[in-house]
Amino acid sequence: MIRNSLPAFIERQFLPIAVLLSVAALYHPPAFTWIKPHIPLGLGVIMFGMGLALEFEDFLDILRKWRMAGLGILLQYTVMPVAAFAICTLLDMPEEVLIGMVVVGACPGGTASNVIAYLARANVALSVTMTLAATCLAPLLTPAIIYFILGQHVEIHFWGMVNSVFWIVVFPLVDGLILRRIFRKWLDPFLVWFPSLSIIVIALLIACIMGLNQQTLLGLPVMALVAVIMHNAVGLAAGYWGGRVFGCTPRDARTLAIEVGMQNSGLGVALAVKYFGVATALPGALFSLWHNISGVSLARIWRRSPK
Repeated sequence: MIRNSLPAFIERQFLPIAVLLSVAALYHPPAFTWIKPHIPLGLGVIMFGMGLALEFEDFLDILRKWRMAGLGILLQYTVMPVAAFAICTLLDMPEEVLIGMVVVGACPGGTASNVIAYLARANVALSVTMTLAATCLAPLLTPAIIYFILGQHVEIHFWGMVNSVFWIVVFPLVDGLILRRIFRKWLDPFLVWFPSLSIIVIALLIACIMGLNQQTLLGLPVMALVAVIMHNAVGLAAGYWGGRVFGCTPRDARTLAIEVGMQNSGLGVALAVKYFGVATALPGALFSLWHNISGVSLARIWRRSPK
């Protein structure tokens, strides 16, 4: 009973855990900033857990749904950067906030979206496929979109990002799939723990980002948070209703909502700091916390839905 109830409790309390650790990180950053060098390892652990939760057969269905995956990626790389620019213009935001929002909007989906898809009982295989495809396209599309909207040339090392995607996403995911296929009889009793482990790791990574950006976050203008919330809401709505309009099932539409609405804010923060200055990293830091709050909240609602 305890073995099964503890993972279920952790899954239900994802939101309070993430918020509590983030508040603690803002109060005492050193308690979490030490995690920074281990962020790639943490993301790899998350993807390994996702691999253990899936079967190779889950990905065969994606071959039939390649148009759907393409639709999600198209929405992500068009709606999110355009919405970022439109929202900041509408709210008359400072230039550094506008730049940071557009940079985040031009990034691919984040790894956390795969865990949120699992918690929401969405199509996890489709979520992983979209994250992988969008990330592989990022070295080409992200700089092009930023240049088109902001008129700023940003360089992203193509093979460096491909290498990162392989070791952080593909390698641990495939390892998990293979291990489950070979040792399923021995692994099945422990599989219930891996989503909980992923939740704890994500919460720690969010807290690390909060701690690293403490000074920026504590000096944030309220309207910047409003802009981030609006941006995330537009992405979630565009993904879900865009999918429904083009004939997706509710389950797959949930997946598109999560993938379009949840950006790789870590990449957004890194690009903003490198090319535009520390102040422009504010939207990415805010997005790191908010998109997980909104994603977990939606997941809790969708888990209770009959469909």
